[in-house]
Amino acid sequence: MGKEPRKKFVKPANPVDQISAQKHINSVFKFNTKLGQHILKNPLVAQGIVDKAQIKPSDIVLEVGPGTGNLTMKILEKARRVIAIEMDPRMAAELTKRVANTPFEKKLEIILGDCIKVDLPYFDVCISNTPYQISSPLVFKLLNLQRPPRHSVLMFQREFALRLCAKPGDDLYGRLSANVAMFANVTHIMKVGKNNFRPPPKVESSVVRIEIKNPRPNINFTEWDNYLKVIFLKTNKTIRANFKSKAAIDTLEKNYKSWLSINNDGDLIMDKDALKNLKSTVEDKITNVLNQTELGSERPSKCDQLTFLKLLYQFHQEGIYFST
Repeated sequence: MGKEPRKKFVKPANPVDQISAQKHINSVFKFNTKLGQHILKNPLVAQGIVDKAQIKPSDIVLEVGPGTGNLTMKILEKARRVIAIEMDPRMAAELTKRVANTPFEKKLEIILGDCIKVDLPYFDVCISNTPYQISSPLVFKLLNLQRPPRHSVLMFQREFALRLCAKPGDDLYGRLSANVAMFANVTHIMKVGKNNFRPPPKVESSVVRIEIKNPRPNINFTEWDNYLKVIFLKTNKTIRANFKSKAAIDTLEKNYKSWLSINNDGDLIMDKDALKNLKSTVEDKITNVLNQTELGSERPSKCDQLTFLKLLYQFHQEGIYFST
C-alpha cells in the first residue's frame, strides 16, 4: 500500500496579523457619519424598500446617496436605468467597481455632486437612504419639481418621518407637516432599526412613500412656505399672536411695499409720510384679516389645509403676499 500523501502544513494566522488586516480595511474606507453616511447593510430591508417602490421595467429611478450600492444593486434588478447622485468620490468609486463587468454596468449612471444643488434629470421614481442633513431640502426639492416623480420612497430619521405624516392635532404636526400635506400624500411604510446600518446611527429610522398630488394645487410653493413660516412662528401660540409679532410685521411690511411698487403705486412708496405710516397700515390689514376670518384665536397646530387657505385668500384680498 502506498504512503498517504503528505499534508501541506498551513501556519495558523497570527491574531495580530488578522487585527492589522481588519484595521487596514477600516482605514481604506472609513464612513463619515458627519455626512450622514450610515450604510444599509440588511438585504431584507433593502429588498423591502425596492418592493414598496413598485418599480416598473420601463422606469428610470433616481437614487440619492447610494453609498456602496447595497440598495442600488437591488434597484438595478428592477429598473430600466438608475441615476445615482453621490457626494463622496470614494463611494462613487466603490459603486463603479461594484457594477464593473456586470450586466448592470450600462444601466447605471453616477452623478458626483450635491443632489440639492444639481439640476435633476427626468426620473419616474426616487429612492433614498437619505442623509439627515438634506432631509427637508430633498423633500422640498421633490415637491417643487416641474415634472415630479410618480412617487418617492425615502428613508429618514424616525422623528422626521413622523413629522411628514403628522395630522392636525398630532404632537409632531407643524410647518413641515402642513407644507407637505398641501402638495403630496405621505404614507409611513416601515420602521427600520438602527442595527440595520453600518455604522449604526444614534436614532431609529422609518421609510415613507411620498406621492405628489396630480393635478398639483394652484399654489405658489415659495409663497406657501413663507406664509407657513409666519403662521408657525410659535406653534403653540395663537395665529393672532404670531402675526402680531415684530418679526411677522416687519416681513409683511416689506412684502406689502413690494406689492405696492409692482402695482404702480410708486408715488405712495416715495411719499415719506406714507412710508412712516406703512407699518400701521400693515397692522390694520392684519387685524382686518383676522377679524373677517375669525381665525385669530386658533392655534396653528390644530388647523388643517382649508383653514390656512381661507386665511391666505383673505390676506391676498388685502394686498398682503408672502412670495418676496
